[in-house]
Amino acid sequence: MVPMVRLNDGHEMPTVGLGTYPMGDVEASHAVLTALQNGYRLIDTATRYGNETGVGQAIRESGVPREEIFLTTKLPGADQGYESTVESFEAARQRLDVEYVDLYLIHWPLPRVDHYVESFEAMLRLQEDGLIRSVGVSNFAAEHLRRVIDGTGVVPVVNQIELHPAFNQAMMREVNADLGIVTQAWSPLGRGTDLLDHPTVTAIADAHGVTAAQVILRWEVQLGAVPIPKSGDADRQAANLDIFGFSLTDEEMTAVMAMESGRIGGDPDSHEEF
Repeated sequence: MVPMVRLNDGHEMPTVGLGTYPMGDVEASHAVLTALQNGYRLIDTATRYGNETGVGQAIRESGVPREEIFLTTKLPGADQGYESTVESFEAARQRLDVEYVDLYLIHWPLPRVDHYVESFEAMLRLQEDGLIRSVGVSNFAAEHLRRVIDGTGVVPVVNQIELHPAFNQAMMREVNADLGIVTQAWSPLGRGTDLLDHPTVTAIADAHGVTAAQVILRWEVQLGAVPIPKSGDADRQAANLDIFGFSLTDEEMTAVMAMESGRIGGDPDSHEEF
């Protein structure tokens, strides 16, 4: 059984989920279906991924009651703004073919465009209408969080950020924790890196009789983050979820922390993704 984490609005979210980037509809449908069969209950997608239709199809076909599934999608940069956020969300909801979304995130802050506060306001309206259970953000730096909170009086429940051993996000994890925001980890296994072959990780994996991926995901959970690894393989999905039967020692946690080398994705202060 996957433990749950309580969000600052009272809702609960699984502590591990399935990421679906960069899957298309067909691949995402298969991956989500097998993940739900494997016991996953947190599914993460985004309008920009182009797979919401496939994700929704898998949810319907899975036989898992909708109320047991925590479904996340995200507002694309091109649709930021109050009314356009409402319209974009409704289009996403129709593609997913669900009555509500558990968590809706602003995908990137796009500070040059500067519409993220009004977009968040629109999301709060959708929450009042019962179409979104929880509202959050993705890739927000401290100053972006402060503007949203000051502008709306509401603290996001989640900040989904790049987080893996090569970029452990110590400062943002502390900022999120101080504000009562749950940190979610995208690219938790460091897509495109050699983290899974790193001798520090493989040595820890050998010591515990687990996989390198399980070591990294367990490290993130013990940091207090919620990883959402992407996999379309049923066996790897099952292994990625099976990280609650062992714990890393303080020394092992520190050793993985020392693997820091820098981000692989965009900088929230300048990255633009529409």
